[in-house]
Amino acid sequence: MKKHFLTEKQEKKIVKAIRNAERKTTGEIRVHITFEHSEDHYERAVNVFEQLNMSETQDRNAVLFHVCLSDKNLTVIGDLGIHRKIPKDYWQKITHKVSRKFKKKKYAKGLVLGIEMCGQILKEYFPSEVIDINELPDEISLS
Repeated sequence: MKKHFLTEKQEKKIVKAIRNAERKTTGEIRVHITFEHSEDHYERAVNVFEQLNMSETQDRNAVLFHVCLSDKNLTVIGDLGIHRKIPKDYWQKITHKVSRKFKKKKYAKGLVLGIEMCGQILKEYFPSEVIDINELPDEISLS
């Protein structure tokens, strides 16, 4: 089913964007795609965040892009470390820009844009001067 949403080439671009965004930060970024309907997308994203062990990063600075295809919803959430430091409306800014691409069916471009924005804010608040250990996998997860 994932193949109908993203091509292999698009998936590789997204993973590359994650790796590029994480290069200059200790932050971690994940993309999760679900095909399951949800009554509460934020709560579902929080559950996925925990299932993916994203709260176990050293600086608590992981960010999840949770895409619900059945409901055409995108939720972006960050762990406590990053959430405490960024402007309150930053996740909404990312969500708005990515959603505009999604409306044009440019899913990979939208996710890459959001990941790049996220990488910039992570680099600002959690810079890495040395080669950082990748604490979480970069691949796209599914449910």
